[in-house]
Amino acid sequence: MHSVYLGKNNLYKDLEPRFWWSNKKQEVADYIAKCLTCQKVNIEHQRPTKLLPLLDVPEWKWDSVSMDFVVGLPLPQRKNNAIWVVVDRLTKTAHFIAMQNTWTLDRLVGVYLEEIVRLHGVPRSIVFERDTRFQSGF
Repeated sequence: MHSVYLGKNNLYKDLEPRFWWSNKKQEVADYIAKCLTCQKVNIEHQRPTKLLPLLDVPEWKWDSVSMDFVVGLPLPQRKNNAIWVVVDRLTKTAHFIAMQNTWTLDRLVGVYLEEIVRLHGVPRSIVFERDTRFQSGF
């Protein structure tokens, strides 16, 4: 029977003078993590997030693209250690462009013109979630 929620630190401090066993702190933390009552008592201390605005459905292929980078790849012989992913939002067709994570914005624009615009034309919108400076400079 629980009358008061102690929390991990308070429970440990309450047990400290009365009981001793090896690995007591870790076992108390594990108990609190598995305790249903403790989980119900814990509250979120953050405001609930708002829903993201919905994006319009594109009307034509390659009219709207999304792009992102896959970075942190091991450095192979060709020295490309990142992948630039450009996806058509309507058809979900993607281009995967091997690149180096040190490329400048000018180099990325040149590759974009060669690889995407040459094949599909200029999109009306670009969805990029990382940095607005990249998108505005692009």
